[in-house]
Amino acid sequence: MTFFQLLMLGASAFFAFKIYEHIQTLKESEDTNQEEDVRDAKTFSPFSPEALIAKADSVFEEQDFQKAFALLTEANAKEPHNPETLFKMGYMAQQLEDDSEAMALYKEALELDDANEYIHNALASLYRKSGEFTSAKIHLQASIAINDENPLTFYNYGNLLVDMQKDEEAKEMYKKAIEIDSDFAEAKEELMKLEAK
Repeated sequence: MTFFQLLMLGASAFFAFKIYEHIQTLKESEDTNQEEDVRDAKTFSPFSPEALIAKADSVFEEQDFQKAFALLTEANAKEPHNPETLFKMGYMAQQLEDDSEAMALYKEALELDDANEYIHNALASLYRKSGEFTSAKIHLQASIAINDENPLTFYNYGNLLVDMQKDEEAKEMYKKAIEIDSDFAEAKEELMKLEAK
């Protein structure tokens, strides 16, 4: 075994032991009198919210969205009202194709951080998917007001305008995306499609 493999084996063993401890803590809590032993989410897990979020980011990279969502849910229970955690939970819910849960989480995150362009973009994406074009447009405009140098927002806006059958306006959005990022292949492709009509 290489040093890296030994290191990974050691890390896996550590996480397995911590999960075992966590399960034992849960089992013990079931056996105690509920009136004597009221515990909050911080008592049950030895991991900090930051560690849970880092682990969620790691399993997200492996595309284990269900596990990432569970880890983020635990982080949110330990440290509620964190807009970044709620946003990530919303994104995981979206990957798991639970759009209603994703929408609720994004809205909660936005209430806590209404100047976050990424939350506005995420909401716009869900509204566009459900055919609520006016709401999608409002959130894309809000995102541009926050940061008018994000090419992805203009690209998403272009896609929305295509759905709304406003091709000339969509072209302008794709052009703006390309102006900001000259290597934006998807925006160039969509612009070419419109210009070929």
